[in-house]
Amino acid sequence: MIRILNFNVAFNDKSSLQELAAKRLNLAPQDIREVLIVRKAIDARRFHGAPIRFVYMLDVALEGNEKKVLARFKKDKNIQPAKAPIQEKLIVPPLAGVEKPPVVVGFGPAGMFAALTLARHGYRPLVLERGRDVDSRHRDIERFWQGGAFDEVSNVQFGEGGAGTFSDGKLTTRVNDPLMSQVLEDFVTAGAPPEIKYLHKPHIGTDLLRQVVKNIRLEIIRLGGEIRFESRVTGVRTGAAGEIQAVEVNNQDSIPASAVFMGIGHSARDTYEMLWEKGVAMEAKAFAIGVRIEHPQEWIDRAQYGEDAGNQLLPVADYALTYNDRSTGRGVYSFCMCPGGQVVAAASENGGVVTNGMSNYHRDSGVANAAILVTVNTGDFANHVLGGIQFQRQWERLAYELAGKNYYAPVQTVGDFLTGQSGSRDFLTRPSYQPGVKAVDLHQCLPGFVTQMMEAALPFWERKIKGFADKGAVMTGVETRSSAPCRIIRDKGSYQSLSTPGLYPMGEGAGYAGGIMSAALDGMNSALAFLREKGHNI
Repeated sequence: MIRILNFNVAFNDKSSLQELAAKRLNLAPQDIREVLIVRKAIDARRFHGAPIRFVYMLDVALEGNEKKVLARFKKDKNIQPAKAPIQEKLIVPPLAGVEKPPVVVGFGPAGMFAALTLARHGYRPLVLERGRDVDSRHRDIERFWQGGAFDEVSNVQFGEGGAGTFSDGKLTTRVNDPLMSQVLEDFVTAGAPPEIKYLHKPHIGTDLLRQVVKNIRLEIIRLGGEIRFESRVTGVRTGAAGEIQAVEVNNQDSIPASAVFMGIGHSARDTYEMLWEKGVAMEAKAFAIGVRIEHPQEWIDRAQYGEDAGNQLLPVADYALTYNDRSTGRGVYSFCMCPGGQVVAAASENGGVVTNGMSNYHRDSGVANAAILVTVNTGDFANHVLGGIQFQRQWERLAYELAGKNYYAPVQTVGDFLTGQSGSRDFLTRPSYQPGVKAVDLHQCLPGFVTQMMEAALPFWERKIKGFADKGAVMTGVETRSSAPCRIIRDKGSYQSLSTPGLYPMGEGAGYAGGIMSAALDGMNSALAFLREKGHNI
């Protein structure tokens, strides 16, 4: 096949891909046998009045001699032979002599893909998930959002699929790993939309993710694995050399294990404390906290697409914003932008308020939201490995108290926030957070350095997106769980804990990932490291 790179096409061009590829290669449409989309992105920049463009990478199969066509374009760097897809050896016969099945702790993206990889190699993993299955979890969360009781076992952070299941389902990542195509293929096989394999900014959406994670669970079981819900790891037992020997579940059951894949997620605070007490090597790390801001989605569409906003050929628009203070070296940035989504209650502990963002597949709520986060360095909190947890908890509890101690969230308009006032409910959009909100001064439930940075960033971003700092734009606090506040230190080559052989820290909770895709890749790579140690030629 022939690969066409950086192929710019007006977004409203009604020509078929076959016709477009033929024109680019100076061929007749009938000379094109097949066109595959490898990558599709949007370029909304309007240099010299240029229209919004789709930017494609296409693989094209011809009816005739491809070598002759390539020869004509030998000086064109955007016309090349297509690269053969990397064939990963993911399914091979298992080695004999495995006395104890590997244990996977946590069934978020890292745990799912570690377990799936192990199961494909015949290792029959045992998965221990502290929360409930995704259907029960969905019911528990919906009940909480409608004003019911908060459940520490089953919530946005804990349960089948991990925190990412109740998010936008974005699969973007800065990680460049050849296994990405395998992860995307597995998601599609499990029910995700096929376009995630080529879109520049793929996403699945919470509504579809619930079925996808269930299907991955069923595949692991089909391959011989086992998943146990409401099974919280409360202890580990190690040998004389510090090696892992067993895990304790729910303070009572002991399960022998020589390999434990620890994909606990960034909110498993009790597990962090247990591992620290057991002498597992850990270190504090930087993270970020802030608020969620909401705008009419049509405003964001108009800012990004101009007069073409609302065209059905274009997806709802997103944004990515940054602001840096040179004097302090601290940054502010938008995070986890959810077009057409909602702000959700994401607490995992009694007496704390935590926010996150979520979108369904069609992103059709009409409201855009994103986190506005300020970096928190290790010097900003107590000089202890787990000091970041206490720092997060402090502000979550203040938010809970200020908003009425009923899991309502504190909200403030941008106008009030910037002028030192509070109490206005003249919102640009109705706050989407459930079970409810209370208008308060967000300065009272965020550190001073965070609010100062936000006060500088908002007017700066107004110059980039008109209306971003509109006085009626609503901000909801607090967002504290963007990443783990500590890292479980591991060896780069073996993926095992430096202090505890046989323990494989992985994913967001271990401090080695920052989203669904990177966590899934980290889980898969951790499992492959284990397989290589067992003698598999991978």
